[in-house]
Amino acid sequence: MKYGFWLPIFGGWLRNVEDENMPTTFDYAKQVVQSAEKWGYDITLIAELNLNDIKGMAADSLEAWSTAAGLAAVTEKIEIMTAIRPAFHNPAVTAKMAANIDQISNGRFTLNVVSTWWAEEARQYGGQFTEHDERYDRTDEFLQIVKGMWTEEEFSFTGKYYDVQNARLAPKPVQRPNPILYAGGESPRGKKSIVDACDAYVMHGGTVEEIAAKIKDMKHLRHLAGKAPLQSFGMAAYVVCRDTEEEVATEYARIVDMKDSSGYVGYDDFVSKSQLEQQVKLEDYSVSNRGLRPNLIGTPEQIAERIFAYEQVGLDLLLLQFSPQLEEMERFSKQVMPLVEEKRQALKELTN
Repeated sequence: MKYGFWLPIFGGWLRNVEDENMPTTFDYAKQVVQSAEKWGYDITLIAELNLNDIKGMAADSLEAWSTAAGLAAVTEKIEIMTAIRPAFHNPAVTAKMAANIDQISNGRFTLNVVSTWWAEEARQYGGQFTEHDERYDRTDEFLQIVKGMWTEEEFSFTGKYYDVQNARLAPKPVQRPNPILYAGGESPRGKKSIVDACDAYVMHGGTVEEIAAKIKDMKHLRHLAGKAPLQSFGMAAYVVCRDTEEEVATEYARIVDMKDSSGYVGYDDFVSKSQLEQQVKLEDYSVSNRGLRPNLIGTPEQIAERIFAYEQVGLDLLLLQFSPQLEEMERFSKQVMPLVEEKRQALKELTN
């Protein structure tokens, strides 16, 4: 299992808690990532939203790509996965930017391909917001151009959305043939784009049974398409780790105590303009990406048991959220990660 975490660029993850002691600054983001390298984390995911989906549209948030470039220069080991939304970007310029950040990081920059879902954000920032399936049509063309420019000396493309002629990109990315392309999607159209063009599949939080079914389905679709197996299967999850079950119950009650919060402004767009396989309840939306659904909530031993169960069905990447970030990431690294490794070693001894 690889351990990743969402970079706290929104001031936290809890829509019901106003101040999570997670300042929206580059200095805090740098402190989190540099600490994470020491604690054994493998990946950080930097979400890309021009408005703050967690604390409300008027709240501060960091821009994803400039933050990624800054972190690439002050880290040594951690993979920097940054979201890219084709509706807001020129694909040729994106290919150039990504190649440059990959050079800065010496091959540690990867992309999470995301189709736009928030209509109000697109209106404010000039994004192209279209119907669900058409968003993926645009994504398909976008990825053809990005990958073509990464791999060919001179690249041309004419499509419905983009026209690029005799474009050259140098230097190329360090990673060959391309930086890893992660993507998530639950609709048949979204899955087709991922199967055809991406390298790894990331999912909203789900139960072990739900995640097992999704992994099986994507493996099958990839096989039918005649493609090589996907490199990785990841899942978002929110962690509540405490020493006793009583402390766990108190913290859980605190984070799902729904208030009249501006952080819920994007809820209707998220559930109505995405095609989701599992219904999102308002309580689930207390944290982002259905993070409560995996139930990584409990004592260190309980959480380790659940992580190990996910590992057994083929999940190999966790993209975790914590609050407050630094303190809880350190607790998880010291109290949970070693227990998962112990379970892995015990199973290996039994099967040898």
